[in-house]
Amino acid sequence: QVQLVESGGGLVQTGGSLRLSCAASGIIFRTRTMAWYRQAPGQQRDLVATIATTGTTNYVDIVKGRFTISRDNARNTVYLQMNSLKPEDTGVYYCATRWSPQVWGQGTQVTVSS
Repeated sequence: QVQLVESGGGLVQTGGSLRLSCAASGIIFRTRTMAWYRQAPGQQRDLVATIATTGTTNYVDIVKGRFTISRDNARNTVYLQMNSLKPEDTGVYYCATRWSPQVWGQGTQVTVSS
């Protein structure tokens, strides 16, 4: 069964940090570019960061310098370290394979209080 399971979300104050994890099963993880997306309340789901099979990373401008995506192929897990969090980072964070066929996790809520 193909599955992505996120964890690590929660409530944090402005300036705080969180580390999200996403455990994959049912896919050949090391061959897939992985991504984190974010959906703020009432907004569309937007791409936040990607990590290729080579380890090359890309970020949207609004998180550059604050977020770090990484992967552990031995554990079939992708991470998102989020530092210097802001209220506008609030939303549901989804782990997914970047390219088709896309697989999505169920999402984890991140709330940053001001």
